[in-house]
Amino acid sequence: MNNFKFQNKTSIRFGKDRLQTELHDAVAQFGNKVLLVFGSGSIKKSGLYDRVIDALSDLDIVELSNIAPNPKISSVRQGQKLVKQHDIDVVLAVGGGSVIDAAKVIASSKFYEADPWDLVTNPAKRQTIEQLPLVDILTLSATGTEMNAGSVISNPETNQKLGTYGPKTPAVSFLDPQLTYSVSKWQTAAGAIDIFSHLTEQYFDNGANDVTSGMMEGLYRAVIKNAPIALAEPDNYDARATLMWTATMALNGLVNVGNQNGWTVHPIEHELSAYYDITHGVGLGIMTPRWMKRVLSAETLPRFAQFGRNVWELTGTDMVVAERAIQATFDWIKSLEVPTTLPGVDINDDTHFQGMAESAVTVGQLNNAAYVPLQVDDVVQLFKEAMTNHGFVK
Repeated sequence: MNNFKFQNKTSIRFGKDRLQTELHDAVAQFGNKVLLVFGSGSIKKSGLYDRVIDALSDLDIVELSNIAPNPKISSVRQGQKLVKQHDIDVVLAVGGGSVIDAAKVIASSKFYEADPWDLVTNPAKRQTIEQLPLVDILTLSATGTEMNAGSVISNPETNQKLGTYGPKTPAVSFLDPQLTYSVSKWQTAAGAIDIFSHLTEQYFDNGANDVTSGMMEGLYRAVIKNAPIALAEPDNYDARATLMWTATMALNGLVNVGNQNGWTVHPIEHELSAYYDITHGVGLGIMTPRWMKRVLSAETLPRFAQFGRNVWELTGTDMVVAERAIQATFDWIKSLEVPTTLPGVDINDDTHFQGMAESAVTVGQLNNAAYVPLQVDDVVQLFKEAMTNHGFVK
């Protein structure tokens, strides 16, 4: 087990109906001037917007709406203007991962005088400046951003989608599973796959240890079991609650301690999202089984066999279990009724495969830091393999 440092100061407020009694003080403790950040308006249709406004009626609220999926740097730039112009004290993000990701970088941008895209391309800058406190109300179980310091921001002008890390996790996160009842089947499935992928990036790791492996195996089983239940019964509180807490636990830093943390599929999928603006979780679902097949070898076989036995409860020889586990992963993703090929998300030719592969290898350091090193040609081949379901039992 590698050396590690772990600290997470986010105050989690998990459960039903806590906003009315707790939201005001959670926000007001940081000041009266609030930037309210949200998405395309679903919180208004659901009534959540009115609940938030009523709870904060005595505070000075400035709004920034229309944060898009795969949040764009243009929204962060708008937010930077608002936090400076109104001398904002605290940012309140209401939404899913995209909204909270954007809000984090906006929270840093108040203390930066130049273009906030610099804070994405060079995250070290964020560690040298202050960051406004952030309170969030989560409405989608997926990214884990509600309890970590990371954000992923897209720049359509440069076809880049990059991760950046600030000096603080959110100060307070409200996690009410009831707020996810209205999430569409598509987004519920994509969120569940994102959770699964976060676990996979950390489970298949050269620094893996028994403590965190056991934690992740339990989290794997939780998302595998409860995603189909949430799709079939959108108002099933226990299923929604399990997905919400699993998403948070999968990426709050706890299960990666002692690991080397060389991620692979996320950098590859970020290129798909950057070029084609597809749903992140769906892209991960397309690429993950192909990556598993490519990296299965004599060296990785014991880990895949452990994955098959402890996550999928399979029996047999190591190779049989490993291969069946990869097929089980594909089958589970397919069962969530999302596309399993690139043409399924309207990527119908290889025009950008070379450029995307080169960027993925460079940005993700896939040729030296990954669980299994990949070269540009390997990534191009993964994209090509994702054009069909060849190699998987239909």
